Amino acid sequence: MASGNKMKSHKASRRRLRVTRNGKLLRTQGGVRHLMTARSPKRKRNLRKKATLELTAIVKRFKIAHYNA
Repeated sequence: MASGNKMKSHKASRRRLRVTRNGKLLRTQGGVRHLMTARSPKRKRNLRKKATLELTAIVKRFKIAHYNA
């Protein structure tokens, strides 16, 4: 008797990415954890914003991540 294996969700992608209404993926920008005093206020302000992702490998992984959700 063959048992059907379930696909595991990619937990890291589930935590880090979010989908917009148009289907784009949003991610937080890196480089905001420490050493912020050397950066200009404009740069720090722009780093707080979300960035969009359009890499096909990441999109594919995200779809797998929400397979079980």
